[in-house]
Amino acid sequence: MRWELAEEQELFQESLRGWLEKVAPSDRVRRWMDSSDPSAFEERLARDGWLAVGAAEERGGQGGGLLELALTAEELARRAAPSSAWLATMTALPALPDDVALDALGGGGFAALVVDGGRPVDCADGVSEDGQGRLHGSVPLVLGADRAARLVVPVRAPRGRELRLVDAADAGVTITRRSLLDRSRSAADVVLDGVSGRPLDVEAEVVLGEAALRGAVLVSADALGAMQRMLDLAVDYSLQRHQFGVPIGSFQAVKHAAASILVSVEAARSIVYYAAASVEAAQHDSATHAAIAKAQVTSSGVSVGDAALTMHGAIGYTWEHDLHLLYKRARLDERLWGRPSDWNERIATALELLPTG
Repeated sequence: MRWELAEEQELFQESLRGWLEKVAPSDRVRRWMDSSDPSAFEERLARDGWLAVGAAEERGGQGGGLLELALTAEELARRAAPSSAWLATMTALPALPDDVALDALGGGGFAALVVDGGRPVDCADGVSEDGQGRLHGSVPLVLGADRAARLVVPVRAPRGRELRLVDAADAGVTITRRSLLDRSRSAADVVLDGVSGRPLDVEAEVVLGEAALRGAVLVSADALGAMQRMLDLAVDYSLQRHQFGVPIGSFQAVKHAAASILVSVEAARSIVYYAAASVEAAQHDSATHAAIAKAQVTSSGVSVGDAALTMHGAIGYTWEHDLHLLYKRARLDERLWGRPSDWNERIATALELLPTG
């Protein structure tokens, strides 16, 4: 099945792609990586209105839904643009009160879910509440925590799991940035020591479940964007690089490698877009669709990266070439918020066993 975007969605994607080509060229992306400070890009993203796409108008957004967010994630990945703050905020959005969401989407301060970046979002289990209502605990590798003004903290409380909203500048909050192989994004270890948080009037399990599916879809869309750009780079290089007096793209083995990458990219595109639409519509099997996207697309992203690097040879590993930026991005997507094996377990659990006879 090939998923076809609506005309307005195609126009949105083309507009964002053109904006990113102008605002986030490769040399500028590298400078942001070198400085570990993507604030200039984040401020521009908010100022030009892209941060508000995919959120309801009553919450300060410009309309659209998860499919528009998936298109945004795809285009950000194609440029290897900094996206930790954006991705963390869009994933945390279901938990945010309207006033906080309005501020965040307007560029007043990003938000992050305090969950272990190596596990699915709804598996959060690192913070507890003492008898005075104060929070204690540590959570490793929280995506975008170093960029966030507010933290949404899942808490083990006497009444069950609850959510608290914490100011990242609180004296009891320690945020230690971690270096990642993928320098286009960032994560941090978060320690809470006697912090008071604003209780959020939501059903924690429901909201975390929704956030987990949103996160799975958006990470998969990021992997799709990286895959598409790696395909583009590999094809361009195969036409430029000559051996024995002819472009290497004329060799049968290279043609087969490029065709295999193309098949992976087009399959991933349909999986991601369908999963986004399914989760947005709260379809009966939406959790399975999101799990399939996270497991299959992010795994394919790594395979595509390996194939693209093989087609490029040693030049693909050099700092001057863009390919390694996309390859590292795909590697993080595979592990972020759960490995493919974690999500395959969810698929297996959801599938109904049928008799063989």
